[in-house]
Amino acid sequence: MFRRLSTALPSRVFSEYGMLGVLLLLCVACSLGTIQQRHPRGQQAAEIVGRKIRREAQPNAHVVIVAEDEIYVRSLARLLEQEGLTNVDALAGNVRQMRRGLETIIARGDVPDVLATTRATRLMVDDVRRSTPAISATPVYFAESYWWPTFLTRSNLLNVANRNVVIGVIAVGMTMVIITGGIDLSVGRLVALSAVVAAKLIVAWGGSSVSAAAMLAASLAAIGLCGLIGGMAGFAITRFKIPPFIATLAVMWVADGVAYILSGGKSISDVPTSYDWLGMGKTVASIPNTLVLMAIVYAIGHVVMSRTRFGRHIYAIGGNRQAAKLSGIRVNRVLMLVYTISAAGAGLGGVMLASQFRSGVANYGAMYELKAIAAVVVGGTSLAGGEGKILGTLIGVLIIAVVQNAMNLLEIGSYAQNVVLGLIVLTVVLLDTVKRHGWRRLWQPE
Repeated sequence: MFRRLSTALPSRVFSEYGMLGVLLLLCVACSLGTIQQRHPRGQQAAEIVGRKIRREAQPNAHVVIVAEDEIYVRSLARLLEQEGLTNVDALAGNVRQMRRGLETIIARGDVPDVLATTRATRLMVDDVRRSTPAISATPVYFAESYWWPTFLTRSNLLNVANRNVVIGVIAVGMTMVIITGGIDLSVGRLVALSAVVAAKLIVAWGGSSVSAAAMLAASLAAIGLCGLIGGMAGFAITRFKIPPFIATLAVMWVADGVAYILSGGKSISDVPTSYDWLGMGKTVASIPNTLVLMAIVYAIGHVVMSRTRFGRHIYAIGGNRQAAKLSGIRVNRVLMLVYTISAAGAGLGGVMLASQFRSGVANYGAMYELKAIAAVVVGGTSLAGGEGKILGTLIGVLIIAVVQNAMNLLEIGSYAQNVVLGLIVLTVVLLDTVKRHGWRRLWQPE
């Protein structure tokens, strides 16, 4: 039974989230294509050398740190002190100063048990060891160079995630909209409107000296305003039978104009530095708060779409709206709520941008609606409606993020990147069409 479960679970995952394999292949390709020799410096080098000394040196060992890199010297001294190694001398400066300091320590009879240095300073340390019999056998520790993919460095992975977190949040609501068979072109401009409204309210309620409660209220007000606008768009779509493309296009223009009117075409930046807690803060295991929030949004979206009646109604409407209506589903109410959720998600994205940059600017969110739609489509959601998954959208967001990051690492220009991304979306839509209709039907004459 365990064997059946162990084989069934991966097959089920890859059958439902087929693009997961594509994402894994992309990550492998990016890793192999960005392998470079890396030379640890600063804090990273200090951590490597600190681990070596803790593992091999005696607790009462006399450690002398010799390096030009002052960040390395300070970081390593602090790490050793935290581990109980208190007999530490730190020498930083130019080569002459470090050499003189090391010779002075040896001359007074305080022979070091361990020498910690860097790759750049090692030659000087070795020269002193050769000319000084007292330390000729003293071990020298430094952070050696190693080969590692640039793509898999912590800083790069966090950069990939941070640059696409707002798109990821917007894409959750967009997935619901597209599953119903609709489209929402307003989310990009609602991002800007939300950022401007949040920043303007913060400035009006105290500016740089505003309280945390006022900042929270301003953020919630901006999200609520966007949700209200989305509900109005949903009302126009359901009650007046306006096509979603036209209704949300009109809302896009309205939101764009209001954002520029409220901001006067300028950046609203008189907000306190503490407002960047959401956009720049790290509170959970050094993971950015934006990523934690995005994970929460996706968890909620997945539960709603896979475990609730509301989610089943969304799928039913996208599959066959008339049949859903005849089965007792309040189609108009569900659609209004879906567009409200989509707009509120855009409002949350705007608050995240305002927090990240501590300002509200009317040109935030440019083209975000198209990026969100692309992520949803790449993640396996059908533009015909009735089919798609929230976690599939997350995979789509990551695929586009990985492709863009790989092209940046390879120094491919932005125009060429647009060509590649456009071809990716076109290919995915073509495959979805083939999946629904088959090759033979596509080539049949009208």
